[in-house]
Amino acid sequence: MARIRLRVAPGAAQSGIVGRYGDGWKVRVAAPPESGKANEALVGLLAQTLAVPRSAVAVASGRASRDKIVTVTGVDVSHTEAALARAAGETVNA
Repeated sequence: MARIRLRVAPGAAQSGIVGRYGDGWKVRVAAPPESGKANEALVGLLAQTLAVPRSAVAVASGRASRDKIVTVTGVDVSHTEAALARAAGETVNA
């Protein structure tokens, strides 16, 4: 299982992985921060980016905050870091 630290910006024009943010990642989601819509959009974006089922992604802490910790089952940290870096357009060292 991998744990990912995220800074989420809801209500963005377009969803996507922005890049590094401190020791985590900055992510934008188009969904508004109401009724859990942004969290659901975040889970979908991460599942697609990491090529895992939605059920493998869960917001572990920070459900009502911009700063979140997300767990992803079925993958390791190196896989998640590489996939997020590729999605952000960063160079990935194999």
